[in-house]
Amino acid sequence: MSLTAGALVVYKHKPARVLSGGDKPEIEILGAGRQRVRPKDVQPLHPGPLESLAALTPPPGNPEEAWELLEGTETTLEELAELVYGTFTPASAWAVWQLLEAGDLFYGAPARIVPRTPAERAEHAERFAAQQAEADRQEAFLARLRRGELNPEDRPRLADVEALALGRATKSRTLAALGRSETPEAAHALLLRVGAWNETMNPYPTRLGVDTRPVTLPLPTLPDEPRLDLTHLPALAIDDEGSLDPDDALSLEALPHGWRLWVHVSDAAALITPDSELDLEARRRGATLYLPEGAVPMLPQAAIEALGLGLGEVSPALSIRVDLDANFEPLEVDVALTRVRVTRLTYAQAQEQLGDEPLATLRRIAAHLREGRAGRGALMIELPEVKVRVHGGQVDVKVLPPLESRQVVQESMMLAGWAVATFGLEHGIPLPYAAQEAFERYDDQATTLPEMYARRRSLKRTQWAAQPAPHAGLGLERYVQSTSPMRRYLDLVAHQQLRAFLAERPFVRTPDMLQRIGAADLASSGVREAERKSLRHWTLVYLSRHRGPWHGVVVDRRGPAATVLLTELALELSLTGDLAPGSELRLEAAEIDLPGLDARVRNVG
Repeated sequence: MSLTAGALVVYKHKPARVLSGGDKPEIEILGAGRQRVRPKDVQPLHPGPLESLAALTPPPGNPEEAWELLEGTETTLEELAELVYGTFTPASAWAVWQLLEAGDLFYGAPARIVPRTPAERAEHAERFAAQQAEADRQEAFLARLRRGELNPEDRPRLADVEALALGRATKSRTLAALGRSETPEAAHALLLRVGAWNETMNPYPTRLGVDTRPVTLPLPTLPDEPRLDLTHLPALAIDDEGSLDPDDALSLEALPHGWRLWVHVSDAAALITPDSELDLEARRRGATLYLPEGAVPMLPQAAIEALGLGLGEVSPALSIRVDLDANFEPLEVDVALTRVRVTRLTYAQAQEQLGDEPLATLRRIAAHLREGRAGRGALMIELPEVKVRVHGGQVDVKVLPPLESRQVVQESMMLAGWAVATFGLEHGIPLPYAAQEAFERYDDQATTLPEMYARRRSLKRTQWAAQPAPHAGLGLERYVQSTSPMRRYLDLVAHQQLRAFLAERPFVRTPDMLQRIGAADLASSGVREAERKSLRHWTLVYLSRHRGPWHGVVVDRRGPAATVLLTELALELSLTGDLAPGSELRLEAAEIDLPGLDARVRNVG
């Protein structure tokens, strides 16, 4: 049948009238306007002329009687139209097509239509009834969701919503049917509203594709190799209370004209060799995942138990040596495989011992190092910090006091990073150098929270390369992160390269180094984002249970909205009003938006 003007065709299950023929005919579609289509995309039904689609009113007829007459035979659309409706017109042709689409009496195409057998009709009717019953159940399910209700048997029907909320899908048939946006946030909100999830459900690690399963690969035995025995030196591993993976410790020796500072680091590369299964798994993960619910280590638990400093009587270490003159200026750096005897302290315990050796001298060294970095433009940022932990759905938020013992450890670790970078440069060792571009300068005497907030905003992203470059934020001319090889993959890579040098083995080549840097940076970025969002999620859960009042400080203002920092929660929120930076407020939580990771607070004076 040719596609001439006035012909009746079917396009995407709808009747359409041909307006003009040709290679790309124009058609008028019922309820959808005009459109040019390819001839193969339409099904001709009647040559016309059809003056209007409104004329397709079904004529009277008896399809059941026609089925009885035609049982066991075949026919065409034109013949069936004449048999059922007495004439072949556009209206009767469309009516027969609807019989075919219904499928209970006939099936086929316009040129060959076959009546169903009684058995086929019974099967079709049963299938149709089941489909209709399922459609009714689905509509009842959607009605319950609209009311915020959920029956126990509804849970499987929410699978597509949960998949979207967890980042395992990009669409949701249920949300689309409800007329809601198909986003993870909308899915999360619906699951909370109907009670399928509660506030303790943290979707972010899964949504961001971060592995939360423990590493279960087998661990090799520690190699028997020469190590410098430093067990005679007191070595202090200072960490947060409850830390389970101590990977650095400090020792100090007096020299005739200065000091020898040792930064001992867990010797992870002794067990995790380049391109081994464990190395590839650590590279895939990028870093240990620290959540309020607990940590998911980058390495097997057995590796932490074997390598953690202070977990055994004597620990293997890769130790970074920095010789300092009497004024605490670095003179010489070195790296060695060692054995150390470590005592573990919390930051609070170390704070109490700052007046005793060796911490008293370490404190003076740290103060000198910090002053030197500040003189080279380092960005000193002091903002409130908290530790959020979750046990059995209960959230605990603990403010971390700005202890000087933390600065002692931080300065020592940064000195170690500079020393490793210097050692690598002196010996031609390819290493993953961390660099940071210069940033907008702020008042060096800044002390207020708004000033500190502005400082933090000015920081540029850390860049990684196989060649040294300045790290502006730290105020160091070169730097290699190297004090957490059990927790950060690039630290592990640095250790693998240092070990290759010490053993006079080939290094990982620079192109391979760059590939490792790229893979680890991408993976660890996902880990850090999962940590940030999980921390904010649980902090908001805590805020929903403890609505205030809380102490708040306005730290920034942009347009009508101000950024306010809840100091006891280290939580930043937006607040509208005529509020100047530095204003101190008493705030209460008015509304918590967990899926949006936001909250609305009100000023109560």
